[in-house]
Amino acid sequence: MTIRTVLVDDEPLAIQGLALRLEAHPDVEIVATCVNGREAIRGIKTHKPDLVFLDIQMPGFDGFSVVQGLMEIEPPLFVFVTAYSDYALKAFDTHAIDYLMKPVEEDRLAATLDRVRLRLSEKRATEEANRLKEVLAEVAPEAELPMSAEAHSSNRYEKLINIKDRGQIFRVDVDSIERIDAAGDYMCIYTGDNTLILRETMKDLEKRLDPRRFQRVHRSTIVNLDQVRQVKPHTNGECFLVLESGAQVKVSRSYRDVVARFVH
Repeated sequence: MTIRTVLVDDEPLAIQGLALRLEAHPDVEIVATCVNGREAIRGIKTHKPDLVFLDIQMPGFDGFSVVQGLMEIEPPLFVFVTAYSDYALKAFDTHAIDYLMKPVEEDRLAATLDRVRLRLSEKRATEEANRLKEVLAEVAPEAELPMSAEAHSSNRYEKLINIKDRGQIFRVDVDSIERIDAAGDYMCIYTGDNTLILRETMKDLEKRLDPRRFQRVHRSTIVNLDQVRQVKPHTNGECFLVLESGAQVKVSRSYRDVVARFVH
């Protein structure tokens, strides 16, 4: 798997230094280098890279403006590279895959590229599964998708979620999430031993979670079904789910079909 990469920095020496470090990774192919934001937007739209190493502070269009300028296309993976740690929180707000400090350390770069490889392999597996679905729909509309391909489709959902809370960034393993409660445009993420606040709507968060595991049981509550240990009937067709931590979550009648998967 070749990782087609664009480097963006207004300092030629910074581009040269990063390119030199990337030589240690033969699967990384530098397809273009850009020295400002406007050039970066043109270059990314032209070359359609898998990955962009993007400086933040540049004259004219800064790194965040570059990301904003690519909203109408499917964006590549972004790794922000900067000499200033002040931008870390904002960088993760843009769903950047990582944030590197200059001068870039070789070990840190290697760890970032491992994360990039994983994300790209998940993305490509999903694309293959979708292509297979399209072919099957054309040649055999009644045929079912093989389980192996269906399993690949789960890779498009998040495995880790970056949550900015109390001035810190928490990298939360999705498997550890027990339940999620909505409070307006904020989500309360419960992991059993911690509660974090995420500024995101429930509708957007649902798109990032595998629906085979994370299901709404109430208008404002999502539950990780793998964390359910007991179903307790209640009145009027409602019930309670008892979770691994001992917490009880009420299931409203509108979502009682969720409970059916526990009753055989």
